Amino acid sequence: MSGLDAPVRLYGSSLANDRQQSALRSGDVPVGVYGLGKMGLPLAAVYAKTTGNVLGADIDPEVVETVNAGHAHVEGEPGLEDLVRETVTEGELHAYTDGAKVAEEAAVHVVIVPTLVDEEDDPDLDLVRAVASDIAAGLAPGDMILFESTLPPRSCQDVLLPLVEAESGLDRSQFGLAFCPERTSSGRAINDIRGAYPKIVGGIDEESTRVATLIYEEITHNEVIQMESATAAEAVKVFEGVYRDVNIALANELGMMADELGIDVVDAIEAANTQPYCDIHSPGAGVGGHCIPYYPYFLIGELSSSTRLLSTARSVNEMMPLYTMEFVLGELRSVGKPPSDASVLVLGLTYRPGIAETRATPALPIVDHLDDAGVDVHAVDPVLDEYGEFEAAGATIEQLGDVEDQTYDGVVMVTSQPAFESLDVRSLRTPGERLVVVDGRQALTHLRDDIEVEYCGVGLHD
Repeated sequence: MSGLDAPVRLYGSSLANDRQQSALRSGDVPVGVYGLGKMGLPLAAVYAKTTGNVLGADIDPEVVETVNAGHAHVEGEPGLEDLVRETVTEGELHAYTDGAKVAEEAAVHVVIVPTLVDEEDDPDLDLVRAVASDIAAGLAPGDMILFESTLPPRSCQDVLLPLVEAESGLDRSQFGLAFCPERTSSGRAINDIRGAYPKIVGGIDEESTRVATLIYEEITHNEVIQMESATAAEAVKVFEGVYRDVNIALANELGMMADELGIDVVDAIEAANTQPYCDIHSPGAGVGGHCIPYYPYFLIGELSSSTRLLSTARSVNEMMPLYTMEFVLGELRSVGKPPSDASVLVLGLTYRPGIAETRATPALPIVDHLDDAGVDVHAVDPVLDEYGEFEAAGATIEQLGDVEDQTYDGVVMVTSQPAFESLDVRSLRTPGERLVVVDGRQALTHLRDDIEVEYCGVGLHD
């Protein structure tokens, strides 16, 4: 570790604001970043470039070794490899496996570890609590703790603050704590961290909010929005996620009306959105990722207030993979192909294009349902290297370069990877038979009028 004898501490500091900012920029305020994953490593690298003194903590020794060698283990993030190499080479970023040791040296502690839900859909804060305990073990008066991990509202006030207070032996007036949610997307993390959107901060007291604002005004070139409390800042992040979940559920429910209405709902949504007060999302095969499918449960079951809308939206979106699968089976039967005699190719297994992430991907239940129906399921995704969960669900994994040499009875587009644009889907049909194409992303609409294709798309009228 750096061996800095007298770090400058910002909470309750008597220094003028400009002196505190100068100390932060010069490396006199050592920063600990806990969690060097998909969002944590970009954040640590940006902090390192800004402050010149970051200690990263991660429980995975391979991650720590890779970072200390000047490499980014996170792929698909423009500029990250160069930024990690530069900050490590300049001595601005060091990684460690011992979070408690990092906490002893850091004066600002930034927590960005995953928060998911358990099998009962209850928020799982075990990782956040564990990091908070590590920080408490090394916490000193004047230290500042910033939580960027998405949390159920009131977690900072009711769970984490009491934990840190009890385990550190410090009174809450001796350290700062604020919630400052990450507002980043995979594939553009560095750009987002540096200010693609305003930064939200909210502290447990006015001084915590002040210090959080001072820090992030150095990190971002965008506005820093101060909320009235840590709870309000927590709510902002969760509200962003549930808005999208509810909006997508609306789009999906409208999309399922296409045949009954006799219209292309997708076209109707696009036209409706030309009105400035309307912003309906697009229907699709399902919602995945580490955010939208989980954040509603940070409110559902956690509050005594009614969450019927959030629960209904979650149910609609969770149903979409089954709806898509039934689309496939129905279209196979319409061309005289029993599912037990059919082979189907699933295009795209990640939860979104271009990102090698499969958490909560709708492709997995689609594969599973098709396999249960007796379909011979094949799958291809050029973004992925690991396919174990899909093979376990019954899929035969294909390489994109080999797909066009094979034939199938059906194709279902789940995730529209850019590489699929050069794939001649029509050529995949068995000679003399119509190819069933179920388009879960409106990415294959050019096949709608092909007489050798039985095309149907989510939200599109046959």
